[in-house]
Amino acid sequence: MSQLRQERSRPLMLSKRACVFYLERVRVVLKDDRIVYLTENSQPVEYFYNIPEKNTAFLLLGKGSSLTDAAARRLAESNVMVGFCGSGGSPLFSSLDLTFLAPQSEYRPTEYMQIWMRAWLDDDARLLMAKILLLERIALVSESWKKNFDLIQYGIHIDENALNTFKQDIDRSENQQELLAAEGRWAKTLYKQLAKGFGVEFIRDEGKNSHDTIADIANSYLDHGNYIAYGYAAVALNGMGISFALPILHGKTRRGGLVFDLADLVKDAFVMPIAFTCAAKGLNQKEFRMQLIETCQDKDILDYMFGFITDICSKIK
Repeated sequence: MSQLRQERSRPLMLSKRACVFYLERVRVVLKDDRIVYLTENSQPVEYFYNIPEKNTAFLLLGKGSSLTDAAARRLAESNVMVGFCGSGGSPLFSSLDLTFLAPQSEYRPTEYMQIWMRAWLDDDARLLMAKILLLERIALVSESWKKNFDLIQYGIHIDENALNTFKQDIDRSENQQELLAAEGRWAKTLYKQLAKGFGVEFIRDEGKNSHDTIADIANSYLDHGNYIAYGYAAVALNGMGISFALPILHGKTRRGGLVFDLADLVKDAFVMPIAFTCAAKGLNQKEFRMQLIETCQDKDILDYMFGFITDICSKIK
């Protein structure tokens, strides 16, 4: 019977996993050979809720949460990324492996890490990788915004002049600092288009944690959504066996910089528009989170990230 149970409970491929969890004020434990969590309440009967770890990509644990060593061991065996974060999903506090509590399996592939490391040590190759990343961001955000019904309804679209200017800046840049400056101008353009379309005065203010205005709510949702994007990026990099500490754009010294690099693909295309849309519609944080996760699942974001990493490694090999 135990052998049959083991055969039936094989983990899914990381790129095919559907579940992402953000939990607050819970205790995550291993009970009856299952990962479960129970919420804080004063009732005499405790209610346990199952976490399907074999089909879970990553787990974010918010304020007031705890994790037993047995549960951590089982999550690691199932290759689930775990991150401890603040209330509302940010900031991210954990960790053993720079950004997330990563399963320390020795059976991940080595070829991608070797390719990445060789390129990362070469300034020209690293610059090429950064340019490939930014051009991919442009392609993805252009495609996704054109198909976003809410943005179309509010008359929001990509500024073609700014897009062409960004492409030219990428092509002319001779180092990471110039690329980062061009990226900053591009991000401001996207925020400007969203703010104009939704009729709000907006300034990006990370960690403000205020809900006084629509702009404040959008800022809060952006913080929250960004950490979900970091989770997807961390899962993809962990699955490919590439260290988070080898960024191509965010600098050699930034902790977990490669997670931030890869997550930017999702942030521009999906986190930004969904954050503004949910804030404008008066949706709460849970509704925003569910809409973002459902969108990422519909778009097969994990599959996309695995494919992008494979593709960029083939170009710099």
